[in-house]
Amino acid sequence: MKVYKYGDNVDTDVIIPARYLNAPDEKSLASHCMEDIDASFASTVEPGDIVVGGSNFGCGSSREHAPLALKACGVQCVIAESFARIFYRNAINIGFPILECPDAVGGISNGDQISVDFKTGMIINETTGKRFQAAPFPEFVNGIIASGGLLASLKARGVAK
Repeated sequence: MKVYKYGDNVDTDVIIPARYLNAPDEKSLASHCMEDIDASFASTVEPGDIVVGGSNFGCGSSREHAPLALKACGVQCVIAESFARIFYRNAINIGFPILECPDAVGGISNGDQISVDFKTGMIINETTGKRFQAAPFPEFVNGIIASGGLLASLKARGVAK
């Protein structure tokens, strides 16, 4: 999967500008994703592509529109040195996988082809052959992601309606 790489402190207003928060659906959000930092992102990203960021990815507001816009674009996951805490929780809550792995961020370039094994946390840069180990999610988090988010996971377990 192709990589789109960005730097440190990519905030939620860059991921989905506030002027689009009233978009009627996820597809509309996706059409404006990352446009203030990368005007071609929404028109060139393909399902399965991966975003790589530096430290504090997703800082800013607490809205879950930011990970939702990335997910709606077809982004497979985000790999970063670190995530803002609220972005991290929002991503898991909507079933969008994110991985912290500073070594991978340093060893992946824009446009590289990479693959990710979420069960093991292994990230492979197919372009260079380098391998990076991220901490895999605990099973219960994998279950939330596999279910499509926290609410869907709770519904599947009969805990919520």
